[in-house]
Amino acid sequence: MNILGYQHDSAAALVQDGNIVAAAREERFTRKKYDSSFPQNAINYCLQN
Repeated sequence: MNILGYQHDSAAALVQDGNIVAAAREERFTRKKYDSSFPQNAINYCLQN
C-alpha cells in the first residue's frame, strides 16, 4: 500500500508498506526558510522516488 501525506508546515512523505521511501520539505526546493506554501515541489520529489 502506498500513502502520500503532507503536513501544514509544507512537508511531504511517501510511505510504502509501512516504510518511509521519501520525505522532503518545500523549503529545500524554494530556498525560503519556513516556507508555508503548498508543498507541490516536495510532493513531486516524493512521487519521483
